[in-house]
Amino acid sequence: MNIYYVYIIECVDGSLYTGITTDPERRFHEHKDGLGGHYTRAHKVKKIIYTEELANRSLASRREIEIKKLSRKEKLELIA
Repeated sequence: MNIYYVYIIECVDGSLYTGITTDPERRFHEHKDGLGGHYTRAHKVKKIIYTEELANRSLASRREIEIKKLSRKEKLELIA
């Protein structure tokens, strides 16, 4: 069984992107190489600023949704 991670990437324009993966470094490089999705292709990734480990995909997906519902201020508080 794989460990999943929820991650937040800071983009070059200062925006924040949240996703899930089994390998945050690999996924970051996919985003950086333009393979990650429409948002990160348009906004260009800068760095991973947050990761949270979860036991399975279901928990990671639920946590991703929770984080995506947070305001920018709340996300920055979570990261801090």
